[in-house]
Amino acid sequence: MTDTLSSSDLAKRASALKAAEFVESGMKVGLGTGSTAAFLVRRLGERMREEGLRIVGVPTSAQTARLAREEGIEVATLEETGRLDICIDGADEADPRLNLIKGGGGALLWEKIVATAADRVVVIADAGKRVPVLGAFPLPVEVIPFGLSSTRRLIEEAIAGLDVDGRRVELRLRDGQPFVTDEGNRILDLHLGRIGDPLALALRLNQIPGVVENGLFLGIADTLVIGHADGRAEVVDPGAAQDGDNIFREVV
Repeated sequence: MTDTLSSSDLAKRASALKAAEFVESGMKVGLGTGSTAAFLVRRLGERMREEGLRIVGVPTSAQTARLAREEGIEVATLEETGRLDICIDGADEADPRLNLIKGGGGALLWEKIVATAADRVVVIADAGKRVPVLGAFPLPVEVIPFGLSSTRRLIEEAIAGLDVDGRRVELRLRDGQPFVTDEGNRILDLHLGRIGDPLALALRLNQIPGVVENGLFLGIADTLVIGHADGRAEVVDPGAAQDGDNIFREVV
């Protein structure tokens, strides 16, 4: 299988395989969404068949729920499980303080709810997701359909006064139609270039009527696993993540 994977996919797989080692029998596990998280779900399914691992998974999207069931993972809702032992998910960007942009796959609302219900949040990604400053990846904002144009205008007005380099707001489309989230909402992608103050932006966005949630995950991640195409993985040293200097240590 690895012979058919691209370099990027090999790196994603390496990070997922390493993170899967953090999962133990009896755990309640938040299962992320996206291509990197899919490698994780498949690996957990392999461990169940090969090692007898027994877990309960809480998916962050309908897509992940389908894959988990295919792998034989018991799927439950957050209402059924309550607090989770661990949540493992991908990211679109991660800065040196482990602040993230997520939502490229359109599941940011469920992802943030599940992540904040977990005792430990592990983020898996390839090296290209590691950035010095957030913002190059468009920031997803989930909004309700009612009053969409008004909400969009208010967002444009809000970011005009914030420390960002770009201010373009686009409605996310799929096959020429507005993208619809698992909650029936829409997504506005904010092309900001650079986010100077992520916390100020997150707070301002969530004050706007019609905004459900934004894709800034601040102070949520505990561990970041970066994969490489040669199979190596790097894990953030949480103690060094405060200053951002040499925060990665290699793990074979």
